[in-house]
Amino acid sequence: MNINVNAIKFTMDDEQREFIDKKLQRIKYAEDLITDITVSVKLDKKFLSESTVNFRWGGNAHVSAEDYDFQACVNKMMDVLDQKVKKEKDKIQERK
Repeated sequence: MNINVNAIKFTMDDEQREFIDKKLQRIKYAEDLITDITVSVKLDKKFLSESTVNFRWGGNAHVSAEDYDFQACVNKMMDVLDQKVKKEKDKIQERK
């Protein structure tokens, strides 16, 4: 599972990067299903976090969230991303 994290219009410090890495551990259960994850955090009055997950069977999921607080923004995005990954995992298990 390849993870790519980008900061747009601000400089992400080590603490923020570690926070994102810690939150990505929530989807560790689906590590064998995911080929790569791209997380982008943009600052434009509010923080906007977007994530795209590519699954090994060619599907993908894109989620985004925004908030005035960095951590709240990432948390919102991860809540939605976790649900999407669970849904995709359940779909694949039903087909087997």
